[in-house]
Amino acid sequence: MAHAALLSGVASTLARARDSGAIARGARLGIAEKILYGHIVSAPDSRTTPIVRGESYLKLRPDRVAMQDASAQMAVLQFMLCGRPTTAVPTSIHCDHLIQAHTGAENDLSASKIKEKEIFDFLESAAKKYGISFWGPGSGIIHQIVLENYAAPGMLMLGTDSHTPNAGGLGMLAIGVGGADAVDGMADIPWELKAPKILGVRLSGKLSGWATPKDVILALAGKLTVRGGTNYIIEYFGPGTRTLGCTGMATICNMGAEVGATTSVFPYSEEMARYLRSTGRAETADACDFALAQGLLKADDGVEYDKVIEIDLSAVEPHINGPFTPDAATPISEFKKVVEKNGWPDSVSAGLIGSCTNSSYEDMSRVSSIARQASEHGLKASSEFLVTPGSEQVRATIERDGITQDLEKIGAKVLANACIGQWNRTDPVKNEVNSILTSFNRNFKARNDGSSKTMNFLASPEIVTSLALAGRLSFNPITDSLMDKNGKAFKLSPPSGDSLPSGGFLAGEMKQVMPMRLKCGIRRTNRIQTRLQVLEPFGPWNGEEFEDLRLLVKVQGKCTTDHISAAGAWLKYKGHLDNLSNNTLIGAVNAFTGKTNVVKNDLTGQEDTIPNVARAYKAKNISWTVIGDWNYGEGSAREHAALQPRYLGCPLVIARSFARIHETNLKKQGVIPITFADPDSYAAVAEGCKISTKGLADIAPGSKVTLVVSNPDGSVVEIPMVHTLSVDQIAWIKAGSALNLIRDQMAK
Repeated sequence: MAHAALLSGVASTLARARDSGAIARGARLGIAEKILYGHIVSAPDSRTTPIVRGESYLKLRPDRVAMQDASAQMAVLQFMLCGRPTTAVPTSIHCDHLIQAHTGAENDLSASKIKEKEIFDFLESAAKKYGISFWGPGSGIIHQIVLENYAAPGMLMLGTDSHTPNAGGLGMLAIGVGGADAVDGMADIPWELKAPKILGVRLSGKLSGWATPKDVILALAGKLTVRGGTNYIIEYFGPGTRTLGCTGMATICNMGAEVGATTSVFPYSEEMARYLRSTGRAETADACDFALAQGLLKADDGVEYDKVIEIDLSAVEPHINGPFTPDAATPISEFKKVVEKNGWPDSVSAGLIGSCTNSSYEDMSRVSSIARQASEHGLKASSEFLVTPGSEQVRATIERDGITQDLEKIGAKVLANACIGQWNRTDPVKNEVNSILTSFNRNFKARNDGSSKTMNFLASPEIVTSLALAGRLSFNPITDSLMDKNGKAFKLSPPSGDSLPSGGFLAGEMKQVMPMRLKCGIRRTNRIQTRLQVLEPFGPWNGEEFEDLRLLVKVQGKCTTDHISAAGAWLKYKGHLDNLSNNTLIGAVNAFTGKTNVVKNDLTGQEDTIPNVARAYKAKNISWTVIGDWNYGEGSAREHAALQPRYLGCPLVIARSFARIHETNLKKQGVIPITFADPDSYAAVAEGCKISTKGLADIAPGSKVTLVVSNPDGSVVEIPMVHTLSVDQIAWIKAGSALNLIRDQMAK
């Protein structure tokens, strides 16, 4: 569909929502709500009930779905059960997560094509069968490819990756979801979302010196924390938005996931138009210019946000965040003291730039200005220095423009165009407590190299590069000097670069299979029975209260989807639920003992790993539950963190609070998520207890639920709980999963 027609449809839907009363009379909307409500399939409760932020459930029809290879496997396996001949909306698969970083681009790519051949073949054959665009290994990172080819202002997209909001840098409302949600979009099932609240971030001034768009979101993460944006859309506005390049805005939106935001978005701007024209989409830019003139792609005057944060870009200072959590933000002027206070290793063992957050032409251009200064003084990186281009287009263009050569002169190793979810780090340092710097978006324990001893600090590519040159975590390029080859001190000048290549982008060796529907089978061979597994539907809920659930584990502290369903070496089992379930909750810390991945088996009285105990209960048809701490399930959108507990016998997950995507994923798979009405009640649950419920048999939106905790000493505690299930979500639970309900509806 031409973008002009799409925008016209959004405007028409928005007008109907206003006329029907779904949007309150006289309501002034920001760009986020215009796009969101412009994709409504039906009003929340009736055609005259106004939408209430944070309360109403919306039924939406997205324009597009995007999936990366690790999550696409399960999404495709679920879509296959729907019985549709093709996807209802344009859909794409991007092979970027299953490429392991090791020796360099060419060797790593070749190795991945051999090691992951069966998975790539499966995904490509499914793409051909169902009319899905397939971007093969080496084409680039999903979010950069989407930005270059598919993202456009005014669109609504679902993506099976938590950093899908990257496309908000191009005025698209792009939301990270689990595979079951993606199936909704692919199968033309209205997608449900609780109407988010809107957090307005007003930008004024202009970045200068060493400050970058990455520092804007690093600083904001420090203010909001990892759960401060939950159930909010972050909408940027103000004069400062017009000073940022498109890919810089994408970086900011990308890391909105780190504060729990539903998504983030910028208003349409001249920089977005420049980017569209530079990437061969002049017609789309023209359509957006027209829509802007009509008032669609900008906020209404006087729009009211639920919260507003003011940021003066002129005052933004470079930040370094970490370790182990992306919201531990420290201005670089204070970082040396923090390093010394905490006794962190000052030596930088590795610096990595790129990944899906900072791998654009602008990022590489600015970093090359630092590299040239170092080369002029005979200096090379003091630590391992790895560079990941965002796409084949970016790789080819930076090579033509001499940027790659600038980086290689200071010792950089250029990796494949991929999201470095797997870094095959072989140096022995990773077995010791060590410090690395990355321009990535997450820094949870063991996320990068599989070692819980590696401390990952997040920073802009420019700061990562300068500290890799210095070899010291405490180095501040604004105030400190480096020593040249002759032992003479010199200071780095602030970085500079181009947001877009003056000579245009080169396509390079593109690896895309255009969408087509072929009468072909889906390729699965006997070699991959350990890699792919046909899904069996979960059984429906009997509608009764849960009685005497075993408490598998009470989790203490941060428990991300990495803790619940580890990535790294486990990525190879993303399409095989039974094998992948052997990593369930292996990163969780037992609140009763402080041990990781160790719990007591109530049947034997012996300690064992969490997945082993879960399987022991499953073998005896004993249902169990998990109790989580704050923001349970933050991080990646991986639905396996919901599928695995469900598969192993968990019908109920309890927490102080949930991350948005994980809570939805649990519901989609037929697991009921509930939270303590009083978060302090978390402390009332003792080891060895059994848990029952009151109120679930009569569950309805807003109904009361009580947890009945029977302790080993014979005491019984009743704890008030809260649930967020809507009418449709309750239907998912009763059917056993959302997919069961879809299949039943399609069979009628």
